[in-house]
Order: sequence, then C-alpha cells, then structure tokens
Amino acid sequence: MLYALLIVPILGILILIHEFGHYWAARRAGIRVEEFGIGIPPRVWGRKRGDTIWSINAIPMGGFVKVAGEDGKDLTPESMHAKTAGQRALFITAGVIFNLITAVLLVAALVMFQGEPRLNTYISEVLPGSPAAAAGWQPGDRFVTYNGHEVNSAREVRDLSERYEGQTFPVVIERAGQLLTTTVTPRVNPPVDQGRTGIRLGDSPIATLRVDAVPPDSVAAAAGIQAGDIITSVNGNQVTDYLSYSIPVREAAGQTISLGILRAGQALTLEVAVPTNLPEDTEPLAADLVQDVKFWRVAWYQVPAETVRQFFSAMGMMFSGLKSLITGETPLSDVAGPIGMGQLTSEVIRQSSMPLWVTLVNIGFFLSLNLAILNLLPLPALDGGRLVFVILEVLRRGKKVAPEKEGMVHFVGLVVLLALMFVVAFVDIDRIISGNSLLE
Repeated sequence: MLYALLIVPILGILILIHEFGHYWAARRAGIRVEEFGIGIPPRVWGRKRGDTIWSINAIPMGGFVKVAGEDGKDLTPESMHAKTAGQRALFITAGVIFNLITAVLLVAALVMFQGEPRLNTYISEVLPGSPAAAAGWQPGDRFVTYNGHEVNSAREVRDLSERYEGQTFPVVIERAGQLLTTTVTPRVNPPVDQGRTGIRLGDSPIATLRVDAVPPDSVAAAAGIQAGDIITSVNGNQVTDYLSYSIPVREAAGQTISLGILRAGQALTLEVAVPTNLPEDTEPLAADLVQDVKFWRVAWYQVPAETVRQFFSAMGMMFSGLKSLITGETPLSDVAGPIGMGQLTSEVIRQSSMPLWVTLVNIGFFLSLNLAILNLLPLPALDGGRLVFVILEVLRRGKKVAPEKEGMVHFVGLVVLLALMFVVAFVDIDRIISGNSLLE
C-alpha cells in the first residue's frame, strides 16, 4: 500500500516540470507570469517577486502557471493575447516539450546506469507456406545464430532478414535442448503483415527464475517446490529464461518431468506430475515466480542510439494503446487515473526484480511520456486543444476566434474531462476493492 503513495511525488514532480515549461516559454516570449504555484490551491504561502507571485498551495500535486491575458481581456503588450501566434504556440506546447525532454533524460539514465537486459528470442508462430515453414522452424524454437550472427533480440532477426533478403543462409536454433542447423531464404517482397520469413517473434529476458511463493494445493506444492528455490533445468535442459521453463512444461502436459532446482546452494531434482489441462497465460505449475533479469552495459558511444530507439519504441507502444482505446479494443476497465496509477506503481514495484530506483525511473519515464502525449491531444481544455485555436488563427490569416467562444469551448471540455476522471476514479476504486490487477 505504501508503494502506491509513491505516485503522488512522481506525478507531482512531472506535472511541476510541465508547468515550469510553460513558465520558461512565457518568460522567453515576454508574457507576464502572474503566479507560479506549487501544488493546487487554496494558497498556503506566497511571496511576490517582480510581477510574479510564487506560491505554495494546500494540495501537494503538481502545480500551475497563471499568465496575463489567458482570458483574452488583458490587452497590454505583456499579455498572452497580445503575442504572436508563434509565441503563443511555444507557450502552449512548452509543457509537453519539457515532459518529452524529461522522458529522454530518464531513458538515457536507464541505458547508461542500468544497461540493457540480455534477451533470448523465440518463435511464437510459423505461417503456413512461408520460408520459415520450409526451413522446418516450429513455435518454441529459440534462435542461436542467424547467418553467423549471434541473436540478441527479435529486432536483430528482423534486421538480418532484411539485410540478407533473397539469400540462402544457415540459421542455428535450439529445440528441446538440442541445437539444429537449418537454412532459410527470406523473401524479397513478402505478403502484407507476414514478414520476410513468415514468423511471429518474442523476446524473453535472460533471468534466474526464483520461486517467490507456493500457493497451497498447487501443483508446485504437491511436487515439493518451496519459496526461495531457483529453477535450473527441465528434463535436463538448462533454464535460462521464463520461456525455456514454461514451454517444455506445457509440452509435457499429462506427463511427469524432472525439475532441477537449487535450494540453499544444494542442487536437487524433483519429479513433477504436470496436469493434463493447464490454464492459459499463467505459470503452469501455479507457483509465484520472480525473474532476476541479467543486464549488460551499453558502450558509451551506443547510448544515444539506444536512448532514441527505446524512446520511440515506448512512444509507439503508447500510440498503439491510444488507438486501441479509441477503437474500443481496450475496455474502460483497463484505463487508469491517478488512483489506478498508484495501484499500478505498487504492483510493478512488488513484482519487479530490479532495484527500486530502476523501477521508479522506468515509471517516471512512461508517465512523463504519457503526460506529453495526452496533453497534446486536440481536445478542449488540454494543451492540444488550445493549440488548435492558434492553428485556426493562422489558417484564417490572423483572425482570432473570439475569446468568449474559445473560453466556452474549453470550459465545456473541462467539465467533460472532469466527468471522465470521476468515472475512471470509480473504476479504479472498484478494481482495487475487487482485488483485480492491472498487470493481468
């Protein structure tokens, strides 16, 4: 529960950074800043320096910037209303820009100080009639080398397939603990959404699998598995990641397997009767496992490129999630407001095998990126909605929308936004009371 409260300072700092972006842009554009507040009113303390009141407010969440001319009534040269469209656009988007810069700095810190997880790359699906099918590849196969290149991620497999398209070359895969040498010829012009070899790929971080808890009456409990055990092998084949454990266990449904474990430094072998019907998307033996992920340090000259890659990869994931929400693929129950973010923070910290600071920086990175994207949506009351009116002004060759009309649009948008936040808060509370997880 205490971990959930960490969302307050994390979100508060990110909102404060957002508002400082607006403050910086206002000063740069010559817009008079009437107040810069830390927290949400009512005001607890305030001091005026120059034209600006610096205040501390009662609700410790984020902050705000109040500038002259936001209501369109102040027409003095230092008001926002009197500034050019470009200056107002800078002021409106500066908060988003500062959140994006923060996200880049956070992911750069992760790349530099945490490193990158080492990955095993598996085939999850082989499409009929594809080069992969002709090569004899199967779901569950792990890539070892690809035309002589050691495989470290699914991205590398895709890049190498593109580089060597139309050529026939050897690919070494691991299947059931055995190394197999195959040959494949990636297509030059593959069918849409099939890729050059016709496979679906997945990465699994190389990790030590540690048993965190064993529920009573579970298969794991019946087999004698205990909390603290480290899973080392299945049927004599080394376990190097979660999939190298779960795939052979699922393939042995209805059979007995030999499970190698390390308990207090002593190597043991347990005979485990695997049930015939295994539940989908859960640990096959019903034990609670923790993955102690292995990391490798990125060379200093690789940091910029890796930072950019991770930044745009995360941004792509967020746009994909936003699209799913708009199209209805993602239900409202999966949407989280501040309360749900607190729940998610707690769940991520409790389930993560990484140091606490790494988890918090990861959370800060994704939240900062989230704030930037959401604020830039062209919806009334958001920065993106205000930017729309500036763009309209430019398209109308300098003719502004009447401040009263724009203000009414933003007011209605704010009411709708607050109503939506209330609904999301209700969903968050109901989820917590029901004991449902956001990570399932």
